[in-house]
Amino acid sequence: MIVIPAIDLRDGACVQLVGGEYAAERVRLPDPVAVALDWEEQGFQVLHVVDLDAATGRGNNRSVIEALLDRSDLTVQVGGGIREREDIAWLLDAGATYVVVGTRAIEDETWLHEMSEEFPDQLIVAADVRDRHIVTRGWTRTLSLTIDDAMERFAALPLAGVLVTAVHKEGLMQGADLLLMEDVADATSLPVIASGGIASASDLRLLADRGVSAAVLGMALYTGAIDGRATAEEFRA
Repeated sequence: MIVIPAIDLRDGACVQLVGGEYAAERVRLPDPVAVALDWEEQGFQVLHVVDLDAATGRGNNRSVIEALLDRSDLTVQVGGGIREREDIAWLLDAGATYVVVGTRAIEDETWLHEMSEEFPDQLIVAADVRDRHIVTRGWTRTLSLTIDDAMERFAALPLAGVLVTAVHKEGLMQGADLLLMEDVADATSLPVIASGGIASASDLRLLADRGVSAAVLGMALYTGAIDGRATAEEFRA
């Protein structure tokens, strides 16, 4: 299992939100590119970048993403508000290795099939979960679709992986939803990337034991609860 630092973009800054709530911003760093380069220097191999403004219809951080992709030598997966083919193509052309698709991929099954066929092994589907149900549109809409049903949909598609975020755990540093992640990993042959609530190296080891391929870390790294260098060294490809 590898560990992937998250860079969440809001108004051009790198932020961390508690529980996915915009009013509960706990971390704000003004230079996301410098943050990316610092994670690279600490030994991480992959970055997870999310445009929160694009995800919630508040604008976008394209210039920041472009600068980050241009300056970093890391493998970068980028998501947030990716709802058109042109968005995917632009990110891949700009240097992203993977594009993370969420709301439209979940809500428009035909579109996801078409995009995964056109961009095989380059798309990661973001399945944001609260109480076993999928939430979309920046976590503001709860669907009747469960994570189990969603994984059945994804099974035959040429995806690079599925990013499962336990929204109810996000930013709280109270531990990962191990049962959720184990169930998803058991239900698919696709790589599963876990996110939400991870608070310690012990959490990471427990996720690895449950068949998770990667874990995205945010708050725990930014607050120093998890040591970046030690984590990058222990959890590598």
